[in-house]
Amino acid sequence: MPSETETSTSTPSDDLDDARVDERDQEESDDIARPSHVAGSGTLDRLVDTARDYARAAASENTLKAYAKDWTHFARWCRMKGAEPLPPSPEMIGLYLADLASGSGFSPSQAASRPLSVSTIDRRLSGLTWNYAQRGFTLDRKNRHIATVLAGIKRKHARPPIQKQAILAEDILAMVATLPYDLRGLRDRAILLLGYAGGLRRSEIVSLDVHKDDTPDSGGWIEIFDKGALLTLNAKTGWREVEIGRGSKDQTCPVHALEQWLHFAKIDFGPAFVRTSRDGKRALETRLSDKHVARLIKRTVLEAGIRSDLPEKDRLALFSGHSLRAGLASSAEVDERYVQKHLGHASAEMTRRYQRQRDRFRVNLTKAAGL
Repeated sequence: MPSETETSTSTPSDDLDDARVDERDQEESDDIARPSHVAGSGTLDRLVDTARDYARAAASENTLKAYAKDWTHFARWCRMKGAEPLPPSPEMIGLYLADLASGSGFSPSQAASRPLSVSTIDRRLSGLTWNYAQRGFTLDRKNRHIATVLAGIKRKHARPPIQKQAILAEDILAMVATLPYDLRGLRDRAILLLGYAGGLRRSEIVSLDVHKDDTPDSGGWIEIFDKGALLTLNAKTGWREVEIGRGSKDQTCPVHALEQWLHFAKIDFGPAFVRTSRDGKRALETRLSDKHVARLIKRTVLEAGIRSDLPEKDRLALFSGHSLRAGLASSAEVDERYVQKHLGHASAEMTRRYQRQRDRFRVNLTKAAGL
């Protein structure tokens, strides 16, 4: 499926103008203020700041970054076409979607643009809808100039979703076996085993704190018991608890790996997973980025020789942070409802999407029909 790659060919003055416009747009998007007919006061002004903080917390940091890029791209595209992004014009947005799908026009940042995937175009439209709402406008996605163009794009260009390959039990064992037993190795071993056993998203792993309310940006916390660890997560679908039992041996036990990392890194407060010093001998205070989890998975997949029958580029493309969640869902030989609860899915159908080929032909309707 095509992916967007942009190599800037704009001049420094163009970039400066774009930066100024983007900064102005951001200020407009944060324009939550007290009513104009109400006199200002210290208390109200503080509440305005608090309301702005809550508004920013309405979506995840990664989502906000993606929406900001969507708006920047669309605003630059409009300016290149001699139009303005405000107020919203369904006709212009329909043309923008058509340009993204066909790749026939000129991109703001490269001479010839690539057609984008349907899922990326749909995400771009969601980003525009959100950005317009922040600026006090309503974008009607059902307007015929938008809805019919998008429907045609989906009908003509839609493809089956490309799923990342699941990391199975034997794969995760091979991956952790490539890690050394220095401080970084202990940390990365805990990340892989905890992420796999918990069926966690990469953002959920790195947002964990040691205790409840340790940091303002916490996404959850850890409690360790004799029989395992309990993770309380403020996840994508809301709060949920994830029980991670102890493994059959220390070398592959996620709870033991977590205890080893926290002990030798001397972490008893704040983020559970942090960066280490250059020499790898000290744990720092900075929380790891979720990108570290993705890079760690890809690196250890290569070093463990998983899918060595494929070229390196294809192997790297096959695996991502979601491979851990898919691996647990595909490997756990338990009732499906327990897997569904563990992953925090609202429906069994969503859980089955993660069970890569596990349940194919489990129900044979051909035989059931008497053939």
